[in-house]
Amino acid sequence: MTDTPTSATAPAGKPEIDAAIRRQQLTRILLQVFGIGTFYLVVLVFFAFASPYFFTYSNATNILTNVAVIGIVAMGQSLAVISGGFDLSVAGTLPLGAVVYAVLINAGVPIPVAMLVVVLAGSAVGLINGLIITKIKINPLIVTLGTMSIAGGVAYTVSNGVTLPFANYDAGILAEHFMPGVAWYVLLFVGIAIATAALLRFSIFGRMIYAVGGNAEASRLAGIRVDLVTIGVYLFCGALAAVAGIVVASQLLAGSATVGSDAALSSIAAVVLGGASLSGGVGGIAGTLIGVLILGTVANGMALLQVPAFYQQIATGLILLMGVGFARLREVLGRETT
Repeated sequence: MTDTPTSATAPAGKPEIDAAIRRQQLTRILLQVFGIGTFYLVVLVFFAFASPYFFTYSNATNILTNVAVIGIVAMGQSLAVISGGFDLSVAGTLPLGAVVYAVLINAGVPIPVAMLVVVLAGSAVGLINGLIITKIKINPLIVTLGTMSIAGGVAYTVSNGVTLPFANYDAGILAEHFMPGVAWYVLLFVGIAIATAALLRFSIFGRMIYAVGGNAEASRLAGIRVDLVTIGVYLFCGALAAVAGIVVASQLLAGSATVGSDAALSSIAAVVLGGASLSGGVGGIAGTLIGVLILGTVANGMALLQVPAFYQQIATGLILLMGVGFARLREVLGRETT
């Protein structure tokens, strides 16, 4: 069930959303969050008994630190998936953002201006994605796969394939701690998550994203400017990927074209694990947050148990399949009971 307009005569930008449908949508999201939240509790309990170091303050802050970058990317990816698409180009936009940030800092550009330019560069990648998808009607998979390669290639070209250390270490301000063990970028991640959740839940634009993901043609007939919504979603996604690039560069105090290669698959995995449907119209930020935490917690717990890295990859894949299978089972059961 999706937030879809109930009248084909609704004015553009202000679709009429039936109250009963909205309640059903909210109920479905709550059920998704409850289901994945219960699974996360099981994961927490398992590692708590498996390792005496798991339930400690330092380890909790370590998990938050490790998931923040993918979490920021996953916020934008959530909008893309809910709208009926996805964005692979984040795996190229992230390193591009890191490299451009380092180049600007080393050129003496003020830190706030450098950050703004990087976000604008990421937005430009998203804008290109949106325009090609909506105007040329090419599948998002092909479009974002192509722009991922282009953005990543530009990052390698600009950096000449080498790591670019910061000439001014103050540029790593986002990696500084505002409290023991917690960096500013963790607070940034939380703020972005709250803002994105509010955008989806309370704004007209958020409702239009659900409507477009549920049925693009019906949304168009209802007066929604589907192309503009789609472009806006990819622009937002690209901007957040660039922000993640700034965070990674702040962590390393350098820009590198080799970072963030797993950003696309990890962010999509977190979104799907959080209950979103790849067919669009279903999902939420709360579920994505739990999905991000599950992936980060499993990686952290297995590292504490000294499990080899390749087993961690297997475990992550199995968890993703379990999450998708659970969502599919719930969907089938829901149809049978209606």
